[in-house]
This record gives sequence, structure tokens and C-alpha cells, in this order.
Amino acid sequence: MADIVIREAGRGDAPLILEFIRELADYEKMADEVVATIDTIEEWIFSKKSAHVLFACLDGQEVGFAVYCYNFSTFVGRAGLYLEDIFVRPDFRGLGAGRALLRHMADIAVKNGLGRMEWQCLDWNAPSIDFYLSLGARQMNGWTTYRLAGEDLLNNS
Repeated sequence: MADIVIREAGRGDAPLILEFIRELADYEKMADEVVATIDTIEEWIFSKKSAHVLFACLDGQEVGFAVYCYNFSTFVGRAGLYLEDIFVRPDFRGLGAGRALLRHMADIAVKNGLGRMEWQCLDWNAPSIDFYLSLGARQMNGWTTYRLAGEDLLNNS
């Protein structure tokens, strides 16, 4: 395994965060859905502190990133860590960057007494699904994600 170092992103990393977001969106065949900008990243991640970003670094180069925030489970009665996105650049997959990012977030969850860690994965992404299962993650069968966005969100406000 390579010597992967995890670091927290700072405000000056907003352009790099956006670069990773665009690479992830391209991988997920959703590039046309990215509307984030450097300004919105600075506002929502660093000013409003709505999310946290980690980078996996190899030899001083950022090779992967993860974006997470906190949620709350009424059944567990405490907060959890919600992984919004995780992405490792293709040339660096298999070197332990994804595992290092997930372990770092699991450490955050354990150290803070959080009840669980959750995320979603596109159903066609077999390599990621296999990776998550190898870690002991369990697929939440019987749950369907719903979303209100754009015009529908406005119509319901």
C-alpha cells in the first residue's frame, strides 16, 4: 500500500474541490448537472460550514477527495456521518486512497460518538459496490431515495 496522507481542505482549496467535483460528475455521467462554483463552495463549505472536505494525498499530490456532513437518526437518537461523495482519480485507484478516506471518516464518527456512517452509490457502479461490501458495509434494501429540487422545491416552499 502507498503512504496515503489525509488532510482537511481549507478555503484556498475551493478550486481544487470544484475540479474533483467535475471529475466525479464526469465519471458518473452527470457532468451537465454540476452548477457548483468556487463561490458557492466557499460560501457553503467554508463560511456556512455545511460540509467538510478531505483530500487523500500521495507524495504531496491530491489523488482523491471525500465530502461529508452530519445527519441525525431519530431511531438511534444521535448524529451520524453522511458521506455525500468520495472519488479517487482513476490513475490512483487500488493504492488505498479510498480506504484511507473511509477509515479517516470512520475514525471521526467513532471519536465523536456518532451512531453510524451512511452513503449512497449508483446501482451501476459495481467496482464501488464491491469495494464497500468488502469493508463490511451493508446495502439498505427496501429504501428509495426521494428528492425535491429546482422548480419542484420552489413549488413546495
